[in-house]
Amino acid sequence: MQAHAQTQAQTQLQAQPQVRAAPASALPPASANIPSEELPQARVQATLMDYQRWLDELDARHGAAGLATAVVIDDKVVFEHTQGYANAAARTPVTAITVFRLASLSKAFATAVTGLEVDAGKLGWDTKLVNVLPYFKLKDVQSTELATVADILGQRVGLPHNTYDNLLEDDVPYDELVRKLDEVENTCAPGVCYGYQNVAFSLIGDVLFARTGNFFDKLVEQDIFKPLHMQTASYGRAALESSKSWAQPHHAGRNHSWVPFEPKDAYYRVAPAAGVNASIRDMELWLIAQMGGRQDVLPTTLLDVLHAPGVATPTEVRATPWRHARLSNASYALGWRVYTYNGETLLFHAGAVAGYRTMIGFFPKYHAGVVTLWNSSGAMPSGLMPMVFDDLLGLPHVDWAGVESATPAKTAPAKPARKKSRKHQQH
Repeated sequence: MQAHAQTQAQTQLQAQPQVRAAPASALPPASANIPSEELPQARVQATLMDYQRWLDELDARHGAAGLATAVVIDDKVVFEHTQGYANAAARTPVTAITVFRLASLSKAFATAVTGLEVDAGKLGWDTKLVNVLPYFKLKDVQSTELATVADILGQRVGLPHNTYDNLLEDDVPYDELVRKLDEVENTCAPGVCYGYQNVAFSLIGDVLFARTGNFFDKLVEQDIFKPLHMQTASYGRAALESSKSWAQPHHAGRNHSWVPFEPKDAYYRVAPAAGVNASIRDMELWLIAQMGGRQDVLPTTLLDVLHAPGVATPTEVRATPWRHARLSNASYALGWRVYTYNGETLLFHAGAVAGYRTMIGFFPKYHAGVVTLWNSSGAMPSGLMPMVFDDLLGLPHVDWAGVESATPAKTAPAKPARKKSRKHQQH
């Protein structure tokens, strides 16, 4: 079976046209041609009331150990809510400054700091990895020579999904894993197809150190955390646990309880991909900046590059019931997913690491976004964000989270059939 898969992968690579995708800077920005529009205030207020009601029901159903969430519209925090426990055993409450692991929401920090260094002339999106990292090597020689900074950050380096994540979780050191990339069969040439990575993505830390002489986490602290006043944001487990208030991970216990456990180290070793810790207060500031509200830190010229769809991710459209019902298109940009959500452009990303889940999403057209962090393995909170999106857009209500019924909704209500005249009827 393995030999067959390798042969199939080789065949796919040979069959791929050796045409690279356009550099990220040349791609059409996700929001360049979207005129701003204000959401009706009455609808916003109704949405926030609904959201509070759903969160109360989530709490009543013990849907998360602890949770923090916020809604930001037009650079203002219009809703902030915390509930549950940072440590359920000690009954320590979650507050607005409780620090959570961000998991894969960390990727957007990596792409942003890279963009700032690109703007400073230290490297380019089209910088070849092989020209910066002597040890970088893929199994296919041509792919090794083609792979760029934009390819690793845009999840299009041509490796199978989640290459070596299993070994990372088995405590194999990152340095060893990146030197084993040449043992993996490529699924396509760089720049051609989507393959989500954590290990290969984190090569950007090595690239930035080589080009700037500064450690990756120090660059992010200097160029993003400090200027945005993200006062509790940090990298690594030691920083998490030294925070004044931090959310411990939890697994499900008996009788709808949550049991805390020690954070796992594995994904902290790939800091660019999954190393950031932050509170909901920090993430409000980050969301404002990503929606263009901090031009002094993240100018629109950079955001347009970061948010430009780069490679199609068709499986995302079918990944969950709400995606299947609402999405008509999905792509990966640079540390962000770009969805077409009921006809509207949505910038989105989710993250998960043992005992933590995170989600962030915003509509550029309305300058409206939501971010949610929780410290348990339960999936129920993940259905709340699309419920808020639906409300903001005035779509029919669907209980995607299962907070109003025994189970989450699997599909959206069927649209009433429209009668067609015989002249326009299609067969």
